[in-house]
Amino acid sequence: MVNHSLILASRADGDERLREEQKQKSYIQLMTYDLIIRNGTIVDGLGGEPFVGDVAVSDGLIAAVGTVDGSGAREIDATGLLVTPGFVDLHTHYDGQAIWSDRMIPSSAHGVTTAVMGNCGVGFAPCRAEDHDVLVDVMAGVEDIPGVVMVDGLPWTWETFPEFMDALDSRRRDIDVAAFLPHSPLRVYVMGQRGVDREPATDEDLSLMRKLAAEAVRAGALGFASSRLTLHKTIKGQPIPSYDVDYAEIEAIARGINDAGGGLLQFVPDLMAGDYQASLGAVFDVAGEVGLPVTFTLAIGNAGPPIHLDALTMVEKANANGGDVTGQIFPRPIGLVLGLDLSGNPFVMYPSYQEIARLPLAERVAEMRKPEVRERILNDRPSSDGHPLMFAAQAWDYMFPLGDPPNYEPAASDSIGARARARGVNPLEEAYDRLLDDDGHAMLLVTLANFRDNSLDTVAELIQRDDVVLGLGDGGAHYGMICDASFPTYLLTHWVRDRESGRLSITQVIKELTSVPARIGGLQDRGRLAVGYKADINVIDADAMRLHRPTVKSDLPAGGRRLDQTADGYVMTMVSGEIISENGEPTAARPGKLIRGRQTAPAIA
Repeated sequence: MVNHSLILASRADGDERLREEQKQKSYIQLMTYDLIIRNGTIVDGLGGEPFVGDVAVSDGLIAAVGTVDGSGAREIDATGLLVTPGFVDLHTHYDGQAIWSDRMIPSSAHGVTTAVMGNCGVGFAPCRAEDHDVLVDVMAGVEDIPGVVMVDGLPWTWETFPEFMDALDSRRRDIDVAAFLPHSPLRVYVMGQRGVDREPATDEDLSLMRKLAAEAVRAGALGFASSRLTLHKTIKGQPIPSYDVDYAEIEAIARGINDAGGGLLQFVPDLMAGDYQASLGAVFDVAGEVGLPVTFTLAIGNAGPPIHLDALTMVEKANANGGDVTGQIFPRPIGLVLGLDLSGNPFVMYPSYQEIARLPLAERVAEMRKPEVRERILNDRPSSDGHPLMFAAQAWDYMFPLGDPPNYEPAASDSIGARARARGVNPLEEAYDRLLDDDGHAMLLVTLANFRDNSLDTVAELIQRDDVVLGLGDGGAHYGMICDASFPTYLLTHWVRDRESGRLSITQVIKELTSVPARIGGLQDRGRLAVGYKADINVIDADAMRLHRPTVKSDLPAGGRRLDQTADGYVMTMVSGEIISENGEPTAARPGKLIRGRQTAPAIA
């Protein structure tokens, strides 16, 4: 016997479901978003396989990923283009530039949407008025930022670290910035001249450092940064205040970080000592004891014993014991750019060159082309043979002409040393002649590290390790000798597309530029294309992408000089749902914020 009441109820339920489905479809079709990127090849930042789809944005967040119905107030056709999360750079020095400028270039011109500053333990807070010159001296020496730029560009409206964070927070800029508490300013603030002179900290000093470290984290510091690198010296040639502090000081500051909820420890070991254990051992021990993550500068020697393997062994041991340690690697040679219009060149300390060094470039080139001037300079000797710059500026077999497009993995046969031998001349002569190319605008790349056996093969191996993170671009520093903030573009061109062997996949490189540094920095709200995450997005034309040779600009405060490097291929870069650049041209949007402290992942994800 048929139960008609059940049949009618079932039909009613079905009709209700159908009406609800149609209602939902109508609702979806009526949905509008601030922006929809359509038909792009989505690389999610987590290492998932790329797929063609849409990304919708509303209220500064990612609202949908996949096939997006509805419409956007603006829609972008990304057919044939990559759609990626914005890049996260853990190692910059925009401490000053974030105060005097609203654009964090070169970084923001290369897809970076989040930059962490305060690295290497140098910065501008905390600082009493009487110590301004000390910190300017430290930053000028360590990071090659001319003192006059800082004097003219910094208003010094702060004393404490929280006040410095407020100063950052009050300014508009293109991308987000976050900051470490830097060790050298903290030490000088607590100890005064005793800190500058690197005297041991007293128990009272340590107690105050711990208190101020906790205060900094509560104000939004991502953690604490320090350095004991021999080459990190003040402009007067003295070791920086943090250079050789003992275990107790590192421990006190780390405990202060932990008192306020924790944060990342960033550290530069003494890479020149040939022994990572001596300068990293105490940091790893402190981090393990207190329970904090560590990231440190990892470099590969061009020759000699492979001491980077010792560092990796230390990392593996620390992590096996419950630690969270990562080595920070740069994806091309660590080095310098030399030139007549830059901070250094092979003759910069020659008295005969110094006689004409202050002439305008065109006049200096004209002088250097005179046979008698050429002979005098080539037969001269540097006034300071022992200066580190002279070691770098005359490393002939690791020095190469830097053309356009720039080649950061040149053949050994193209070195100044090899070219000189082929010509039958002294390397000084070859360097002299190359500096005069392009009317004196020529540049020479010195590959001081990461170029083992004249290749980047070892770098490729390290990039793919889970305990290694990309970094060391140094944006905002070394204005006249380095322009490494362009490394994301180098990864996408050289490593993904152009390298003949040992290429890396686009999924892996995007992951290493986004979710990996975001996780290590404690910034879990960004670095992936998923619903609820921050709408920091790049749209990239991979085929058209091209990295240009650095150029010299004089747009710093007081007319200071800096190296800049541009790229083709960035169709759009977005921060918090606002487009900050289109086709390489900046817009008027300045949505960048100061990130205060570690960020959690969105609950919706």
